[in-house]
Amino acid sequence: MSVRAGIIVTGTEVLTGRITDRNGPWISERLEEQGVDVAHIITVGDRPDDLEAALRFLASEGMALIVTSGGLGPTADDLTAEIVGRFAGRGLVLDKEMEEKIAAILRRFARRYSFDPEAMREANRKQALVPEGAIPIDPAGTAPGLVVPADGTVVVVLPGPPRELHALWPRALETEPVRSVLARADSYETTTLRMFGIPESELAKTLREIDDQIDLSPLEITTCLRQAELVVDIRHPPEDEALSNRVIDAIADRHGRFVFSRDGESIDNQVAELLEGHRIGLAESSTGGLLAARLTDRPGASAHLAGSVVAYSDDAKIELLGVPADLIAEHGAVSPQVADAMADGALARFDADIAFAITGIAGPDGGTDEKPVGYVCFCAKQADGRALARDPVLPGSRADVRDRSVAVAMHMLRVLLRGEEPPL
Repeated sequence: MSVRAGIIVTGTEVLTGRITDRNGPWISERLEEQGVDVAHIITVGDRPDDLEAALRFLASEGMALIVTSGGLGPTADDLTAEIVGRFAGRGLVLDKEMEEKIAAILRRFARRYSFDPEAMREANRKQALVPEGAIPIDPAGTAPGLVVPADGTVVVVLPGPPRELHALWPRALETEPVRSVLARADSYETTTLRMFGIPESELAKTLREIDDQIDLSPLEITTCLRQAELVVDIRHPPEDEALSNRVIDAIADRHGRFVFSRDGESIDNQVAELLEGHRIGLAESSTGGLLAARLTDRPGASAHLAGSVVAYSDDAKIELLGVPADLIAEHGAVSPQVADAMADGALARFDADIAFAITGIAGPDGGTDEKPVGYVCFCAKQADGRALARDPVLPGSRADVRDRSVAVAMHMLRVLLRGEEPPL
């Protein structure tokens, strides 16, 4: 790619892990959509020297575009505009037009919350100080963005709150300096293949074999394990679409039953579409409602999700789902038999035509030699009697086991509703 970019995420709270960075990956995705290759995402604390060092490092690495997030507020540690100006050799000047825009926003806050408008105006006046010659971007909150041309690079300065950053992003792309950089970017396309139930090592072996038969040098192929799924991204120039399709076909020929999406469509969308016309009830124990949360992440879930019972205790399984007490006594609460009974209970309690049940040992304690930590029992069942059950041992921490349980559940629903051969 002809244009490379770096991202700097500022904030000591991000550096220490108290807040998870969502801006860096989001900006990276947006830049890739523009044909820009993101080389670095750097997180720095609220220290001026560290921010300036990060800027100078990215410039020295030939980044045509640098995007920063955070450090544009009214407090003393919000120094991004000043440091970017120093890096670009531009002193700060007061943008009176921007000062008035910020003041108007603050007056609305002051009236609503009975704050002293003059005190707020003085505290936020620094947000209207911009590097000389910079292009200000009207705020979505109180912090304006900036586009600052520097020697050999363009710096886009955006606020930290994701809502504000997202709102300012398209406005930054419209500025002349950013447009000039993006005009040099090579166009490319991305094809995404999604797989479930196959180890990454097996796919790596397949790609080596394909590389022996086909020249893959025009393609950039990356593989990543995301939410228990193996995702293959193939980036290519438009003229190499046929080559990309050959790779997709070759993978599907070898591992077709593990491929569930050749066009990048998520399992969430697929399951939602498959559930149209159905009424599903859930019975969860070890996942504590995570499957219900996953299904309701997508708008329109009320059309098919009847409800969910989080039956964490044995008593809840018995009283809320009608699981026989002697079944739990004989086989244990974590068993294929109890998962099957929980699914029956969800079908009956929600008057559903499909149900899904999960019961497992998420850990870190509670495992035995027979049923170790990570042992999870699943049952997907339809009212007509068709069912799919599995009881794998899932690896990882407590959080990993719970998250992977939800991924397994989503794919079991897909397989059952499509009538496909299970991958595992």
